[in-house]
Amino acid sequence: MRHRCLSLCVSAALLAGCATTTVKNPVTGLKERTVMSESSEIAEGRKGHEQVLTEYGVYPNPQLQAYVNELGQRLASQSERSTLEWHFTVLDSPEINAFALPGGYVYVTRGIMAYMESEADLAGVIGHEIGHVTARHGAQRATRQQSAGFGVMAATLLGAVLEGAGVNGAGQMASQVSQSVAAGYIATYGREQESQADRLGAEYLSRSHYDPRNMIDVIQVLKNQERFADDTARAEGRAPQPHNNWLASHPSNDKRLEDITQIAQGYQGQYSDENRSRYLQAINGMTFGESREQGLTRGQNFYHEPLGIALTAPSGWRVQNGQDAITLVNAEGQAGLVVKVVPSKAGHSHEEMVRNLLKPVSGRAERLALNGLEATHFVGSRGNQQGRAQGFEVTVVSGPEGRNYLLAYVAKDAAMMQRAYRQIREAEGSFRALTPEDHAAARPWTLKAVPYPRGGFTPLARQSPLGNAPEQQLRLINGVYAGGEPKPGQLVKVVE
Repeated sequence: MRHRCLSLCVSAALLAGCATTTVKNPVTGLKERTVMSESSEIAEGRKGHEQVLTEYGVYPNPQLQAYVNELGQRLASQSERSTLEWHFTVLDSPEINAFALPGGYVYVTRGIMAYMESEADLAGVIGHEIGHVTARHGAQRATRQQSAGFGVMAATLLGAVLEGAGVNGAGQMASQVSQSVAAGYIATYGREQESQADRLGAEYLSRSHYDPRNMIDVIQVLKNQERFADDTARAEGRAPQPHNNWLASHPSNDKRLEDITQIAQGYQGQYSDENRSRYLQAINGMTFGESREQGLTRGQNFYHEPLGIALTAPSGWRVQNGQDAITLVNAEGQAGLVVKVVPSKAGHSHEEMVRNLLKPVSGRAERLALNGLEATHFVGSRGNQQGRAQGFEVTVVSGPEGRNYLLAYVAKDAAMMQRAYRQIREAEGSFRALTPEDHAAARPWTLKAVPYPRGGFTPLARQSPLGNAPEQQLRLINGVYAGGEPKPGQLVKVVE
């Protein structure tokens, strides 16, 4: 949970109703009707860029930013729109994702960089996104929709919960918020546009002296990441969940992988080294997983140093760290405790905050203390969108640094609430100001390149802080989850 409130209010009417004009597509050379001229693309991209930076945050490593920008500029210079003012940014997010906005704005997350094996792999990701821009896919989407909006404005997480969406709905809303700027341009890319971006990416790699077959490697790496997530879910007795990564936001299937393979194998040129060593040097020390600013999940515990708070999930429960909220959720994903910062304008007293946020029609309040923090527990009812009374149960806590928090009890239905109620109260009771022990545990993980030992990943796993199948995770981030073995002495990535 980041300490800020995101508001995406880009008007969908900016270009709605605007007269269309005819432009020549830079890639195909064909004329097409559009509501977005090149100057409009650049203006909308610039506007969206500011929102992306606010939403995700820029990864605070100037050297890594310069490295990615140099690579992106080199690829873009080989494109059909080399005269655009291109912008390449590493976002401070553990999500495995990359996307582009119209007008030359391309983004990769540090999350996707952790799973790339070489500079050529990263070039494949960036080249694909450049392809979306050069082929004007965002402008084509805006023309189809008669809108240059940046996606659906999500309702507040609290509102979604209290309208009965349940924990799964709350998680969906958090995901929508975390990708809302990008979603308006990538969510509706069709198969033909994806295939075109793949072809363009392969071409840009070839022109930049990288082997286009690295695009195949990228897809394989990310498919292995999905496979690991599914294997982990099954091992924990959970059903695999929809994937939130680059493949998920860019429609993919076996046919697309087959097409990429055919495209890449059509190139027979001589290509330079993949620059694996340079890439590993560039990401050496990069944050892995959640950052200090986003809050850290360590086993059953969650620590957020900037906010000064910590929580512990009950046994068998898990922590979901969303963009605007923390959810401690049960194994079935059907009940939990949602923790959210109360906006300062919501009121001065706990009672006033509840009145302004929830607008109850009835209820009772009880004063209590949570680990020395002043709190008020409310049980009441409010009107839902259908005009019917709906019960709610929340606690407002005055936390460190003068911030207030709303802790909302949520469940799929009344029966599930009753079964999970004791554990929800246990989760609530763990809310606390960071202790010295919490501060010591709240240390971000980083990537480091080390020589591969003769004992394989097993001794590296014993030294790793990764708690969940560490050897499998190390195989995953080194591109050998599906099989294979690095050579002794070869540099591999570990997490410290």
